[in-house]
Amino acid sequence: MTESPPGVNPREDGQMSVLIVGFVVLALLLATVVMGASAIYLEHKKLLSLADGAALTAADSFMVGELGGGSLPSPSLVDQRVVTAAGSHLVSSDAYSRHDHLVVAAGTGSEPGGTAVVVLTAVAHPPVISFLLPEGIVVEARSTARSSLTQ
Repeated sequence: MTESPPGVNPREDGQMSVLIVGFVVLALLLATVVMGASAIYLEHKKLLSLADGAALTAADSFMVGELGGGSLPSPSLVDQRVVTAAGSHLVSSDAYSRHDHLVVAAGTGSEPGGTAVVVLTAVAHPPVISFLLPEGIVVEARSTARSSLTQ
């Protein structure tokens, strides 16, 4: 039997490795959560950028109408035209291959004053923990753009 140095209890010998393993597991868990949250955040920012472009394209698809029967021309947007313009922007930018389950969601359309509203949804898959969330996390981005006529 080996003797312990003075002041060290032989029953506590080797307990430091359990503490180190516990802290390593905790640090890995924290890193996994931070990576997952960052992946979701980045997917939202990409989707928001795409929604901004689609809203700008949709706002430029206006027809010139009259404001309240007066003589001043104003931009006039129709819901179907906004949805079609947003969809064509997504196709031309090849967005469907970069985002999983990308959809032009409900709420996309026009508002008074020549404002185009585009709502996009996609599914984000966080790294490492994707086996816990096989369907992924639905991310939504909403963007508005307004047309204005100037002389």
